[in-house]
Amino acid sequence: MFVEQGDGTEKLGMTNVATAMAGQLVVFTPKKVGRSVKAGKSCATVESGKWVGLAAKSAAAGDVVAVNNDRVSNPSLANTDPYDKGWFIILKPENWDQVKPTLTPGAEVTEKYEAKMASEGFAPKVRGSLVRPGWQSRQAPDIN
Repeated sequence: MFVEQGDGTEKLGMTNVATAMAGQLVVFTPKKVGRSVKAGKSCATVESGKWVGLAAKSAAAGDVVAVNNDRVSNPSLANTDPYDKGWFIILKPENWDQVKPTLTPGAEVTEKYEAKMASEGFAPKVRGSLVRPGWQSRQAPDIN
């Protein structure tokens, strides 16, 4: 998961790496606007040819303030443009100041992700960087 910090909100979605691992996404079911999300619990579910009913977990608790309806009608947007068009939800977090220090900046994991993906023979379907500078990863990857 990636988290993009906004003005009192957080945009959540799948990273380029996650979409490459999942394959073609076929179903996206987000929590509805106005619903609360607990930290570590699902903010959406995704399905692909490889994954069925995978819970996308939010690092922070909060309220859903926006849902990417374009992605609901076209789940594969995340395969082609995960950061701009394929995001999941926008969350108004309750405890962002406590959660932010637990996240890993995307720039710190790019090289490790790229090396692991190359060693396993797969690559993201999106051209460009795996992560964007300044974006946060939900948790540090275990890719050693």
